[in-house]
Amino acid sequence: MNQPGRTLIATLALALALAAAVPATPVTAPDPASEDNWLADLTRRAFDDPDGMLAELQRRWPTQAEPGQPREAAWLLARGRVLLAAGQLEAADAVAVQLMGRPDGVDRSWLLRALAQERAGKPGGALAARALGGLDARCPTGDEMRAVRELGCDFRSAWEALRIIQRDQASQGELVASEASTRRGLALARAGGDKYLVVQSLGLLATVLQAQEHGDAARAELHAAEVEAQGDPLAGARVRNAQAVVERRANDIGAARSALEGALLLAEQAGALHFAAMMRSNLVDAYMHQGQLKEALAVGQKALPVLQRFHDRYFERLLHHNLAVAHIKLHQFDTARQELAKVGEFGIDPAALAQRARELRELGDTWAEAGQYKEALAAFAGERDLNARANERNRASALEELRRKYDSAAKQRDLDLLARDGQLKDQQLENQKLAQQVGIAVGALLLLSLGLIAVTLLRMRRAQARLTANQSLLRAQSERDPLTDLSNRRHFLAVMEQRSQEADAESRAEGFHGALMMIDIDHFKNVNDWHGHAAGDAVIVEVARRIRAAVRDTDLVVRWGGEEFLVFAPELPGSDLAQMAERILRGIGVEPIPTSEGPLRVTVSIGFASFPLGGSAGPGLRLHWEQAVNWADMVLYKAKAEGRNRAVGITAVDAPDADLLASLLQDFDAACLNGQVRLKLLLGPA
Repeated sequence: MNQPGRTLIATLALALALAAAVPATPVTAPDPASEDNWLADLTRRAFDDPDGMLAELQRRWPTQAEPGQPREAAWLLARGRVLLAAGQLEAADAVAVQLMGRPDGVDRSWLLRALAQERAGKPGGALAARALGGLDARCPTGDEMRAVRELGCDFRSAWEALRIIQRDQASQGELVASEASTRRGLALARAGGDKYLVVQSLGLLATVLQAQEHGDAARAELHAAEVEAQGDPLAGARVRNAQAVVERRANDIGAARSALEGALLLAEQAGALHFAAMMRSNLVDAYMHQGQLKEALAVGQKALPVLQRFHDRYFERLLHHNLAVAHIKLHQFDTARQELAKVGEFGIDPAALAQRARELRELGDTWAEAGQYKEALAAFAGERDLNARANERNRASALEELRRKYDSAAKQRDLDLLARDGQLKDQQLENQKLAQQVGIAVGALLLLSLGLIAVTLLRMRRAQARLTANQSLLRAQSERDPLTDLSNRRHFLAVMEQRSQEADAESRAEGFHGALMMIDIDHFKNVNDWHGHAAGDAVIVEVARRIRAAVRDTDLVVRWGGEEFLVFAPELPGSDLAQMAERILRGIGVEPIPTSEGPLRVTVSIGFASFPLGGSAGPGLRLHWEQAVNWADMVLYKAKAEGRNRAVGITAVDAPDADLLASLLQDFDAACLNGQVRLKLLLGPA
């Protein structure tokens, strides 16, 4: 028998034992509102004490909650939520099946399944939307007070569905819709008089407002939440956690850390072990950003066993990632790799590609700062792959939406044409009866029909032409960076694919030819942190303009990602490439860049190489363009590691075959020291 089955049997046995040991205390003619308040309090406490609340629920299970009774659905939903808190997902799913069999339990069944998806670390917005669609019959928008008092609105279930939908909307960047969902949930919580839900709604609203850069409004909502949370330590802890999110997004790490420490203290006062472990997990990131690595490891190790005991996959995975970063910063590389292996065991949620890409970027920067270039290269390659997959999903979604739009229009035109054709046939049948009287009219009608068909065909051709033009425009827009108007990685991949196809068509297999230059803005994170994202965007735009001005008209300049650029120069020898690198160093570093925060002096680090590589590799050793990018990447990391504001280029590589060439890239520093890779160093302006 598998482990979930043994867990379910053990839970049922425990429930039967408790039922036998403690006689049930049925409640006769209960007050539904008081009963719902008790169930809500029990499910909240189950977050930190699921086993105790499961036993309490079984002990208090009333006769009116038996199968077929009116209150059964409310008690079944509470049981399912407690089972989810205990990590018993299969048992909770069985409860969802029971609910689906009741007319008043269908919406609650969808809600329970949405909560199960969220518990497993997956998006549950679609299921929550199905639940809310049914609940809306008794919970109409706009008059929540009347809905709760007169229409029998299950406001807590509707609030929970809105919270899940709001979380998905926020993660996808739909901040206006997320704010609307949060405000509706707040109205329901106030109408139902549930102060705990009011506090949570105000905290969520503050984080959404801060994400829209409405800092003053966010802090006003936090103050209102503090007033509501008076005397409730756990509610106060949630307010402090929301405050930490607001301060973190405002780049005030110290204030965020202070808020998290306050949340942890209140959670411990409330005996909320699970919530306290979540706060410790968040503190790991805050301590790391303040350079307190040992403190970060200590608080993380204290949180880990609690998260594992509560089967909290989302925070456990996040904690393993943060611990890995801390171990890298401490040069404890073997331990860091062990933590990263644990992160890999959780897999990658297709809906969280962007978050995982940001994590890989952080890992790549941390590995590079620690001098571990092999791991840094692998992390950056993984980040590029995930960004490419995310971009491909966005592009496919946009094309699918456009296709659906035009398919719908085409189908409507077909229906209109069929309707007209039907009318024509009816008229022809009538004309057969009156053939002698309407001969001339039949001819005119035939001509009219031909005209209508011609017009329809012409419109269809024009619609097809518009569809083709829109698809071409969408494809062109998908290959441009909207901020700098440079080509993006997708366009570069298309150029490389076209060159490969042309070489295949001519039966040539010469490998990659041309020069590559990787450019990275030095300390760009400080520009965003100290001067704001508007200044950061201004710096990226001006750096892109100066790079474009320093290269030839025939060269391809690509925004490779974030603050990183790539230049592809076909048929450019190494000496001219070095001169180009020097022009870029001086063109960017000599004159400060004007921003709304004042002029900023910006420098860059450059890695460059001309292919095929010189030395004993010779023209006969073929490299794929992706391998060439890796070589340019590696000398870029060399330039960054040796102090930034400089360019490092490859002048020669001694490698007679592809295997030795790959081994040189794996241990690049040793290859440079042994003279197998010879470099050229260009210093930027002082």
